[in-house]
Amino acid sequence: MFDSSSVTQRSFRLEMLQVARLAPRLLGESTELVEAFLRSKMTSEGGFADREGRPDLYYTVFGLEGLLALQKALPLASVAPYLESFGDGERLDFVHLCSLARCLGNAGCLEIISCSGNGLAARIEAFRAPDGGYHGTPGKAQGSAYGALLAWGAYADLGITMPGQGHLKHSLQRLRLSDGSFANEPALKQGTVTATAAAVTLLRLLGEVPDATTGQWLLKQALPNGGFLATPGAPLPDLLSTATALHALASLEVDFTTIKEPCLDFVDTLWSAEGGFHGHWADDDLDAEYTCYGLLALGHLSL
Repeated sequence: MFDSSSVTQRSFRLEMLQVARLAPRLLGESTELVEAFLRSKMTSEGGFADREGRPDLYYTVFGLEGLLALQKALPLASVAPYLESFGDGERLDFVHLCSLARCLGNAGCLEIISCSGNGLAARIEAFRAPDGGYHGTPGKAQGSAYGALLAWGAYADLGITMPGQGHLKHSLQRLRLSDGSFANEPALKQGTVTATAAAVTLLRLLGEVPDATTGQWLLKQALPNGGFLATPGAPLPDLLSTATALHALASLEVDFTTIKEPCLDFVDTLWSAEGGFHGHWADDDLDAEYTCYGLLALGHLSL
């Protein structure tokens, strides 16, 4: 049963928010522009808009977390009914199931969680793979790094202990490659920054710290003029990889002082006077997701 008096496993969401809250140190007066941009993405239905302007639970995660990072009031009068309309997620796919749980945690909707939390967790558990991991596609034999991170976060935000955590750890360990990186799925022969960052974050929460080669591999993906590549040989750096790499390096206690200024310059190139962040240099759009990752990156670069 849901217990509002204690959370039974640590949430990476809260750790990321703690860092993102430092972003205004570098934003200064532009903090108000970011808040205005995020609020502009609210829709009449109560959720935050995707890139087509439609309300979406996934983007609502980042709209809420962006405002929380800026320590601004949440539009709960609009968001809570929107979240409640999904019940226990009967019609949702895996990503949106986990997004619903994360939104409920962000919004502090304890009453909704108490009514729907166990049903939502059961639906998430239906995406568990035989190896103990989680995958967004039903019927997969093995879990993915992304699936594991989403499921862990959902359970934590619902205040429910994830069953079989040892099996989840084993599933993640199978994704590690010889160069220290982690692939998103077992069949892949090359690691990615996002999968590696997800594995680092989750393994640490499960009581295991990857060895030094993982941190070294992550540092190698940083370009001399700033930003991280998603994977070796990628054509250009991106904000998601940069923010998650910095977060993983910090959790591994790897010193990245020498790349702070170049990374700050890179993040600055993705900033828009409208108050949002682009995902990479070829990205013409702005959304709540990349704006939230911009705040996370700035939080780490402010330390």
